[in-house]
Amino acid sequence: MAVKSKLKFVIVPGNGGCDVTCANWYGWLAGKLADAGLVCVAKNMPDPVMARETYWLPFMEKELDCDENTVIIGHSSGAEAAMRFAETRKVYSLVLVSACVTDLGMESERVSGYYNRPWLWEDIKANCKVKVAQFGSRDDPFIPWAEQEQVANELNSHFYQYGERGHFMNSTFPELLKYLTEMAYADVKSGEKEGI
Repeated sequence: MAVKSKLKFVIVPGNGGCDVTCANWYGWLAGKLADAGLVCVAKNMPDPVMARETYWLPFMEKELDCDENTVIIGHSSGAEAAMRFAETRKVYSLVLVSACVTDLGMESERVSGYYNRPWLWEDIKANCKVKVAQFGSRDDPFIPWAEQEQVANELNSHFYQYGERGHFMNSTFPELLKYLTEMAYADVKSGEKEGI
């Protein structure tokens, strides 16, 4: 059944450089959301290997058209981009997958630009209409659990915790799909109550 929601879902991938619709669960999720009648945007990002903030945030604003009706689904580097974006711009919500707060001592992460200043946690929360959601796994080989917990604590996120999902590099992600479709249904119900 199609959902008549004003929301737009935007997937901001992790860095890596391949076609976003063929990587991990991104294309699968975009297809499933489209099947449900929802708008989902998954485009190849500029500077895909380094994922530099100076390229990604303007692209998110101008090309992906992220706005107050957008749910940004950020994975890995995309999660950090989503958080930095929401520090200064209104969005409907963020859904963070494998989020971290430091460059993890890696030069390739440091040059991305996301980690060179404090995180504006209160601004992120204030700019999200709906509470941030987060998915993390204790066995993530790239992101320490303590960093994922810090994001959850600072944002007071709905934190969906797993023990054996690694860096969420599977080809499907049914739990995320369920969360997003429930969010869309809740938005529709809210609009009906407001007479929209």
